[in-house]
Amino acid sequence: MPDLVIDDLHVRLGDNDILKGVTFTVPQGQIVALLGPSGSGKTTILRSVAGLEQPYRGVIRIGNGVFFDGAKGINVPAEKRGLGLVFQSYALWPHRTVFENVAYGLKLRGVAREELARRAKAALAQIGLDHLGERYPHQLSGGQQQRVALARALVYEPPVILLDEPLSNLDAKLREEARAWLRRLITSLNLSALCVTHDQVEAMAIADRVLLLEGGKIVQSGTPTELYSAPNSLFAAEFMGANNRIQGTLEALTGTDATLRVGDRSLRGIARGVTRLGSSATGVIRLERVRLADGPGENRIAMRRAASMYLGERYEHVFETDGLSVRIFTAAPIEGGERWLEFPHDALWIF
Repeated sequence: MPDLVIDDLHVRLGDNDILKGVTFTVPQGQIVALLGPSGSGKTTILRSVAGLEQPYRGVIRIGNGVFFDGAKGINVPAEKRGLGLVFQSYALWPHRTVFENVAYGLKLRGVAREELARRAKAALAQIGLDHLGERYPHQLSGGQQQRVALARALVYEPPVILLDEPLSNLDAKLREEARAWLRRLITSLNLSALCVTHDQVEAMAIADRVLLLEGGKIVQSGTPTELYSAPNSLFAAEFMGANNRIQGTLEALTGTDATLRVGDRSLRGIARGVTRLGSSATGVIRLERVRLADGPGENRIAMRRAASMYLGERYEHVFETDGLSVRIFTAAPIEGGERWLEFPHDALWIF
């Protein structure tokens, strides 16, 4: 199965440039997630690959098969690209059975009845719903409807499957279970998949590689671990994870170390692009990296607990002092009053 290649893709809507030169590859057998805020261009990329949006420049191809080439005037219609597409809304026919929903696309393509039945049953078996083929969509749970939509995409035996926010309509508990199930299915079938999501946890859980988009461009790409642990910009750092943002002034810069002046306190961290002493700077630290300390010391600030919330598997607390507000996680409840918080040097990024 060849790679999906997107090269220098540009899309314009009216006077607005939606995509501004996007280039990436979805390797055979890998899942690539397009992650970013609303309006960043991730859905436009997916629709362009599917043939539902027409770029004005760039190339989209799978192996030697070219779907779009702006310079050569090639634009293969969506129905001839042979890609599997799972919509956010599932888009199941309410008056057709599960089996008929899955088989309908094959019927339109003139597939023989025996072959149609074989492939539809095989697709339903892959998602564990072959025993529900005679039911109608309204008789299924949201998770089961999502699986039927996936089976309808798999029945074409596509080289690449395109997923548009595939789990967004599920409740939180079911979404957690579906993430693991979906990744296991895609990898077991050795499919290549391009998945659009606004949920960073979903992207990290499902994908082998994540592309973070902002303003129609890819601002960082890498494994989930790389994007979470080594963001290359303030935008990337704040978009991933739950974070504290600490505003201050760049007080010192030595090699990879930077010192952030916050009021009458100094915090030492890792320099990420800051260059000018005395300029405004921003410190970012994940909630799980802030620690309770037993007294004063380097990178420690005395703060008063303002609120606590029980989250089930952990507690979240809000600490405040002199206009500075910091959130932290703890595994157990803690007493109120003033406590020392430590901001580990290697966990504080200064932009």
